Amino acid sequence: MALPDNLEPAAAWGAICAQLRRTLGESTYQMWIAPLEVIGLEGEELLLSAPPTTRAWVASRFGRTLESCAQSVLGAGARVAIQGTGRPTTRRGGEAAEPIQSPDATLNPRYSFEQFIIGEGNRLAHAAALAVAELPGQAYNPLFLHAPPGLGKTHLLHAIGNYVLAFGGGTRVRYTTVESFTNQFISALSSRSLEAFKRAYRDVDVLLIDDVQFLASKARTEEEFFHTFNALYEAGRQLVLTCDRLPSALVSVEERLRERFEAGLVADIQPPDFSTRVAILRKRAQLDRVPLAEPQVLEAIAERVTDNVRSLEGALIRVVAYHSLTGRPVDLELTRTVLDAMYPGRSRRPPSIDQIQSTVAAHYKLAVEELLSSGRAARIAWPRQVAIFLARELTDSPLQTIGQAFGGRNHATVLHACKRVSDRLAAEPQLHSELGRLREAISQPRADRGC
Repeated sequence: MALPDNLEPAAAWGAICAQLRRTLGESTYQMWIAPLEVIGLEGEELLLSAPPTTRAWVASRFGRTLESCAQSVLGAGARVAIQGTGRPTTRRGGEAAEPIQSPDATLNPRYSFEQFIIGEGNRLAHAAALAVAELPGQAYNPLFLHAPPGLGKTHLLHAIGNYVLAFGGGTRVRYTTVESFTNQFISALSSRSLEAFKRAYRDVDVLLIDDVQFLASKARTEEEFFHTFNALYEAGRQLVLTCDRLPSALVSVEERLRERFEAGLVADIQPPDFSTRVAILRKRAQLDRVPLAEPQVLEAIAERVTDNVRSLEGALIRVVAYHSLTGRPVDLELTRTVLDAMYPGRSRRPPSIDQIQSTVAAHYKLAVEELLSSGRAARIAWPRQVAIFLARELTDSPLQTIGQAFGGRNHATVLHACKRVSDRLAAEPQLHSELGRLREAISQPRADRGC
């Protein structure tokens, strides 16, 4: 379909942006799409400019979405081209114009060590990645990171690349996925440019390879990868690889490659615990300037979403998107509505106030009778305030019912206890972990708690 000759590019881009907001959510839109600017409209091609540091990432990650939204506004023939201050990266039918991108073109600048939240499950992997970034080819070579999807392997891979580019004094870095490596290798064979392909991957100081499990059953690619690996390793160059399983579990990959993967340090990443999940969400909320109406929103998401970091951040983005579309505040009510829609099978019956009281009393080594007493000693008053706070957060009970359950206290006392806990949480961040452990203990079935 031909586009109208009198169509204003700015007006077209405005309509496309509205569609992109609905498709991506406000948080993602503001981070990656808002910085784009419209240059013009040439025939059926919308020309956009992007900051040079994010141009390749936006084209790779959002190219298909950009064209889909453009076509919904401009018609089926619309295309999108993204340009920067250097060579343009154009998306046509979802493919990049450059067959082999420049070494650092695909690094995501947002993935840095500063943005990586360290917990017990990823401490070794983070330390190893940082050591490799500081001393490429000298610390652990190769470094093999393995974990299920969404736990931060790719983040660490990009963080290494970004760190080396920033502080490596000209050290050459290349990041790629096995899928991209394979496609470029096939293209080089068909275009008789194999030597250029080899130079692109062997004339680097640090090679970062994502998703090596996809080497399985690709005989010619495996052979080329093997020689690339050897050439870099023998030259003392750094290799970092990620995979969704241990090297020994890559049964469809040649044994000689598996042996090389195991020759350096193999570090795994475990799912984040509750406190780490909250910390990840807090960092993301700060980064994206999420307007939290209630601080308990992050804890509610972290309690429900335990799969991986990607799902965790995706849940927060969806809550923010609902807030943007409906105008409702980002509070517990909205968050639970969104989470119930996303994870209907995971909704649980709220715990009873008795269950909260017994769990909190046991945690602080008190008898339930002491918790409900009129005693004002600090060793009793604080646990009581915590129990009241959790009763309000985790149950649907009205304030009066909660007060009655805690020794006949009135609703003003309940509100005071909740405010006291909220104030201390704001002033003493370490208390989030303590309350997180209590929430997890409360959510466990009684048999698991030894009751």
